[in-house]
Amino acid sequence: MKKKIQQLLAFSFLILLASCSKDAYDDYYGRPDTLEPPIYQQLEARGNFKNLLVLIEKAGYKDILGKAGYWTMMAPNDEAFTKYFQEQGITDVNKIDAETAGKIVRYALIYNAFRAEQLSDYQSGTGWIPDNAFRRRTAFYDGFQKKTINGKPMVIVGSNRNNTGSTSYYVSGDNNNKYISYFEKEYFTAQGLNSNDYKFFFPNSTYTEFNVLGGTIKEADIIAENGVIQEVSQVSLPLVNLDQYLENNSNYSLFRELIQKNLVSYTFNQSATTTYRNYTGKADDVYVKVYDAGLPYSLNNENFLKQMDNDGQNDAYTLFAPDNASLQKFIDEVLLKNFKMDQLPKYVFQDLLKAHMVTGAVWPSKFGSYNNALDEDLRFNINTDVKDAKVLSNGFFYGTNKVQASNLFFSVYTSAYLDPKFTLATRLFNDGTSYREIISNINQKYTLFLPSDAVLRSLGYDYNTARSEWMYTPPNGGTASSAIDSRLRLMRVLYNCIVPTPEGELNNLSGSGIIRSGDMDIPGEYIKWNNNRVYAAGNEVKENMANILGYEDQQNGRTYYIDNLLEFSEESPGVDLKNLASAPGSEYFNFYSYLKNSIIYNTVGDKITGVDLGTAYTIIVPNNAAIVKAVKAGLLPGDNITGAPTFAPTDSFKQDQVADFIRYHILATKTVSNDGQITGQVETLLKDGRDEKVYLTVVSDKGSLSFIDKKSESATIIPNKSNNLADRTLIHLIDNYLSYK
Repeated sequence: MKKKIQQLLAFSFLILLASCSKDAYDDYYGRPDTLEPPIYQQLEARGNFKNLLVLIEKAGYKDILGKAGYWTMMAPNDEAFTKYFQEQGITDVNKIDAETAGKIVRYALIYNAFRAEQLSDYQSGTGWIPDNAFRRRTAFYDGFQKKTINGKPMVIVGSNRNNTGSTSYYVSGDNNNKYISYFEKEYFTAQGLNSNDYKFFFPNSTYTEFNVLGGTIKEADIIAENGVIQEVSQVSLPLVNLDQYLENNSNYSLFRELIQKNLVSYTFNQSATTTYRNYTGKADDVYVKVYDAGLPYSLNNENFLKQMDNDGQNDAYTLFAPDNASLQKFIDEVLLKNFKMDQLPKYVFQDLLKAHMVTGAVWPSKFGSYNNALDEDLRFNINTDVKDAKVLSNGFFYGTNKVQASNLFFSVYTSAYLDPKFTLATRLFNDGTSYREIISNINQKYTLFLPSDAVLRSLGYDYNTARSEWMYTPPNGGTASSAIDSRLRLMRVLYNCIVPTPEGELNNLSGSGIIRSGDMDIPGEYIKWNNNRVYAAGNEVKENMANILGYEDQQNGRTYYIDNLLEFSEESPGVDLKNLASAPGSEYFNFYSYLKNSIIYNTVGDKITGVDLGTAYTIIVPNNAAIVKAVKAGLLPGDNITGAPTFAPTDSFKQDQVADFIRYHILATKTVSNDGQITGQVETLLKDGRDEKVYLTVVSDKGSLSFIDKKSESATIIPNKSNNLADRTLIHLIDNYLSYK
């Protein structure tokens, strides 16, 4: 029944239509008289676009622009073509071939219709963002091109996505359309830019507060049925992208050669091949020109990040390219100081290019606001170092007369990074330890003690490239460590080799001294030097100091080459205390005698309860006379008249008394020396009756160190008997005891 009713209604409607007059039908469905003509007819009617109309017909776009669509056309007027003919050395528009005509027309066409006031707004995925755009995607793209690569003819297409290693660098159906840039007052105001940001790129043009590349908008918002016409004063051929500009400019041929040989590949792509064959009828394979996945973006990608479809409207890439002379000087003096060119690891070329890349549009007046892909500030003087500035289809290009003074190439890190004798240390620096970031910081001074691969391997360390894991086998026999433990072990050893030296404290190792290793924010262990030899706690145990083989100065400090590692100790600090106390006439004797007989000491391994291997401590030992004073004061068991100690009390109260005294003389979590690094309250191993931490006050300055107890009395270290190395620990002798009561 329902179907019959539908058929009846349809039939009635046809009868009604048949009964209507043709005029009434046209009135209802015809083109409104008030609708503006399409773009082609509008240009024709205006009378000052005769040359452009000829090119539109040559390019085959008359039908497209004369009917439907939704375009913005940056339409050069006849006056603009007159200037163009003079620049090109031709007499009239008939001398322009169909291919060039297509380039001019398609690059003048922007997808979607925009009034002039809308062009500075960004069409984000979440809505329009006012005054946040300076670019629009055009109808022009390069498409497939035939090139000879390494002597082999190939059909090439550019990447239309950045190569992340996990996502595709080529998306079928995306033509990699080029962008056109414009420079508009509202955008400049919102971004804090000024006329010099335009003039720097277009020194021969005048900033009019609405420029399209080197020209200007003469008349805005000519409305058409299928879009909007913006009349412009310049004929613009499609801009090249960063990749193409390098290819076409011999001033940067050396920079391009390094990139091409080491960071570019040509990869067969089936979807691109199928598209090409269907379009041309030819049987060639198509290869995508792919930039290395270690780079932040591909120089031939016309799109921006594509995190949103239109993000190319509000940002672009920036590339700084050193000219041949400056790059050659850098290669000779820095890159190839120890390597040959064909020996350089790929990561060196990655870092060199990343030092010159910014994922963002770097405006001339905003140099100080940007970091490169290595997260460094840009170290160019825009007035003296930049010799060539161009707005290109996918970004800004700056040609420079210097190489970016990157941290990686001018710091103590460089000594390992650019020398094949130190690949193991470099690998560890780079593998997420953050060591590279520390020692390559050009703004902080460091001393680096650097062991070669030969030294590391002789001491049991190596890297298994097949399994991508570290290995450690004790050189004198024993069980090999797991991959994780091997890495952690080497991390600790090499952290001992990094020393902050803001005043060049280690520039002369002929004397002796002690200094803390590691970063300023994350303390390492203390190491010592004596007559051009350096050592850590483990070296004292093994009696094998590291000798200095030579050194190299860098911008942020000095690298010493060493023949041994700065080893950490693997024995309990109790062993070191025992050794200190065993010397004839030792001032450590009384304290250790109480310790070894206490309830917190295990003679098997000389372990102190609460003192764990690998954790930072400071053991503060009152000298023999101070222990006698503590006995007289009733803090330790013994004869409080004569001060004669009772080292092995049997009474549980006195045993606890000894244990508490010792705990109060061990600082937990901090290694303190007389270098001014740590001052203020520091917790001890002692807990009070409510299990709360008990603290000492540390007063440290360069050359002095004292401790203040709960009674506000102080004890000071005896320098020539202090700063004894142990496992992440220093042992000091002090001239008084500390009272926890």
